[in-house]
Amino acid sequence: MTVSSSSPRGDMLMMLGMIVAIVFGPIILAPFGAGYPDLMQKFAIYGIFAIGFNILFGLTGYLSFGHAAFLGVGSYSAVWMFKLLSMNVIPALILAILISGLFALVIGFITLRRSGIYFAILTLAFAQMSYNLAYSVLTPITNGETGLQLLLDDPRILDAPLASGDLPLANLFGLQMNSTYETSFLGMTLYFNAGYYLCGVILLVAFYFAMRIFRSPLGMMLKAIKSNQNRLNYTGVNTRPYTLTAFVISGIYAGLAGGLLACTDPLAGAERMQWTASGEVVLMTILGGAGTLLGPIIGAGAIKYFENIFSAFNESELNAVFSFLPDGLREAVVSVASTFVGEGWQLTLGVLFMLIVIFLPGGLLEGVRRILSLFNRPPGGGMEERSARVKSAA
Repeated sequence: MTVSSSSPRGDMLMMLGMIVAIVFGPIILAPFGAGYPDLMQKFAIYGIFAIGFNILFGLTGYLSFGHAAFLGVGSYSAVWMFKLLSMNVIPALILAILISGLFALVIGFITLRRSGIYFAILTLAFAQMSYNLAYSVLTPITNGETGLQLLLDDPRILDAPLASGDLPLANLFGLQMNSTYETSFLGMTLYFNAGYYLCGVILLVAFYFAMRIFRSPLGMMLKAIKSNQNRLNYTGVNTRPYTLTAFVISGIYAGLAGGLLACTDPLAGAERMQWTASGEVVLMTILGGAGTLLGPIIGAGAIKYFENIFSAFNESELNAVFSFLPDGLREAVVSVASTFVGEGWQLTLGVLFMLIVIFLPGGLLEGVRRILSLFNRPPGGGMEERSARVKSAA
């Protein structure tokens, strides 16, 4: 018996799977060398970012190359809330959502007058404008190339200064985001970090809302827009309110992710608004599976994991890995492999992305489905299916 992923039972199983994965994340990721707090936080934060982008791109087909602008706006908003009001993360996240939502409403109202490549170029232009404004023009607000940081003389109306004279830490009603409980299990060190679980809970909420959008009449309308927007226009349906709604929701998700980045590391810089950050979320969504619920999360986790693994390699480690080879051959192999790791790890990502697009057009999630279908196929089912196709063709 198979369960459809779009059925209520399938949705419930996906939510349960997400809950288990997040709760036991430190245990699951530790054997892969990814169980430390900073990387686990990135998995959750960029998963939220990719889910939001998928609501726009995966449902409506509108490809935005400027979503990093909302990520940066969310980060700046959160840090300003830390500086002015309190180090509690809740007000910071609320402000990040509000400001990024308003910013997305303005940008979406302008850019959605066009579609296709023109829409993509417009969003890229606005993102680069935002980056240049943050980097040079709005330095009183963004602190330019140095980035917006916390200072001892910040007002922080609701927080009293620390007696030690140190900078206060981001917290959730007193629970500091860097609070970590360490323990050993089967020879591995496990890290249970407060910041990771905050990001994980918000990821669960974001995933649930995305699921409800996918299954709602709004989601069906967005899918219809992706399928044939011209036909809807000819029937008298005004599609702009629907696409603008998707754009604003997507911008809010990006701003929330930016706010969480600031909560785990209270610093906001213009580099988060660069076009490369916008391109990264596009890769995450396509790599995992655009238009699916779990695909963007898988894609975000894969890219951040490979970034962490391959960027950490250097020539000495490669020499140790290929030490079994003769000296001349080892030097040649290390010389070639070194271009794909360290600072050149994007080459590895490019090769991986190319292979996925060629052999798994539906993304990594399609590969998972193919593997699962091998186990779910009934005995003789393949032969019966082939004979049925032959009969239908005849």
